[in-house]
Amino acid sequence: MKKLGLNTVCTHVGELKDEQFKGAVSPMYLSSSYEFLDVDVKRYPRYFNTPNQEYLSKKIAALEHTEAAMIFGSGMAAISTMFLAFLQQGDHLVVQNTLYGGTVNFIKEEFPKYGIEYTFTNGYRVEDFENAIQPNTKLIHIETPSNPLMTITDIEAIAKLGKSKDILTSMDNTFASPVNQNPIDFGIDMVMHSATKYFGGHSDICAGAVASNAEHIERIWNVGKNLGGSLSDMTVWMLERSMKTLGLRVKAQTKNAMRLAKWLNKHPKVSKVYYPGLKSHPEYKLAKSQMKGFGAMLSFELTEDLDSYQFQKQLQLIKSSMSLAGIESTVISPHLTSHALLSQEERDAIGISDQLIRFSVGIEDIKDIKRDFNQAIAALT
Repeated sequence: MKKLGLNTVCTHVGELKDEQFKGAVSPMYLSSSYEFLDVDVKRYPRYFNTPNQEYLSKKIAALEHTEAAMIFGSGMAAISTMFLAFLQQGDHLVVQNTLYGGTVNFIKEEFPKYGIEYTFTNGYRVEDFENAIQPNTKLIHIETPSNPLMTITDIEAIAKLGKSKDILTSMDNTFASPVNQNPIDFGIDMVMHSATKYFGGHSDICAGAVASNAEHIERIWNVGKNLGGSLSDMTVWMLERSMKTLGLRVKAQTKNAMRLAKWLNKHPKVSKVYYPGLKSHPEYKLAKSQMKGFGAMLSFELTEDLDSYQFQKQLQLIKSSMSLAGIESTVISPHLTSHALLSQEERDAIGISDQLIRFSVGIEDIKDIKRDFNQAIAALT
């Protein structure tokens, strides 16, 4: 599948054929009951193998350059199942400190119940991960670009570290999407996504995905069928439909994000911009070496004289949204949403201030987005 172009993979790989009527789109199989006797595959929705589930997984695997993939009911269902498939009582996880707040909360709330140990790194350099490794470490987990500060971790260096210590590595690739980054190509063992975001792209579904080699996916499946985090076939069909335009959408959003990051970086009412495509970003060169595009997510801090909450209320075109990555531009305060479960001290330690706004760039005309920003700021000054 690597020989096919990105948009060809998005459009054609993993589509179910309508053999009877020859329709242009995949048929939808809504049955929850399938033939049991004399069939090669015993299909059941909770087993992640209904026709729509099976074929969409092929598309995700092709996009991430892996042998296999699985889809789940949410990004948290995907990552929690992956963790529990490879970690058990007495094992240890090394996890990046700049991470999605929901993942952080899952680790802190649930791991002690299972007797699983963990260490959050002091930073996101490879030395920070190496220093956190213990004799019982079984997995290293990273996220790059990270949510919400867009820190960049050296994917290849982490993969090499894991292999040198016989430790598996996993990565959250949600913010980049396969359009802009393929961690497997750099040696990472398992890749997960909140498919609610760029895979879905239209702010109307909730889903998750994990991609890896067949052996790892088999192990994840064995846990997943017990936890029951499968996805309804109606949503699977909607997700497959949305992913046909993944390449087109993300490339347009990425182009917009680059232009807006440069504009915001010069704006007198913006004190700081976090975007790996800016040459001022501390990991700009690293991001350029491992990403095909810098993504459509950025964060910025308003100057202290502006109320970040009131600024968002004044926006007319850009929406305030709990989620991200839809075709419409959205903003949110991480300290009130993705990292609300962290204490003030924890947020301060990783640089998430009350002035910080996460900006998910959509496909609108740039001039309209700029105009909306400026009118919101003008209303507060």
